[in-house]
Amino acid sequence: MKHIRNERIKLLASNIDRASSAVLTLGVASPIVGIIFQINGFGQNVAPWQLGLAVLGFLGTSAGIHFAARFVLRDLEP
Repeated sequence: MKHIRNERIKLLASNIDRASSAVLTLGVASPIVGIIFQINGFGQNVAPWQLGLAVLGFLGTSAGIHFAARFVLRDLEP
């Protein structure tokens, strides 16, 4: 039964890590691409420091979610 439990824990950790990837894409990669390619005037109505702060916030959130997934993996049984 511990093999089933271990697989469920790995599946949960994988799902949590996918959420961190989604937050990273949404909050970090999207604004950078929007500014580089000037998509619909992205970033023109926002001060650079505000945009940078938002990107850092999303980056921190993504890292926090990723480390939460790693914390879940500590419950694996040998």
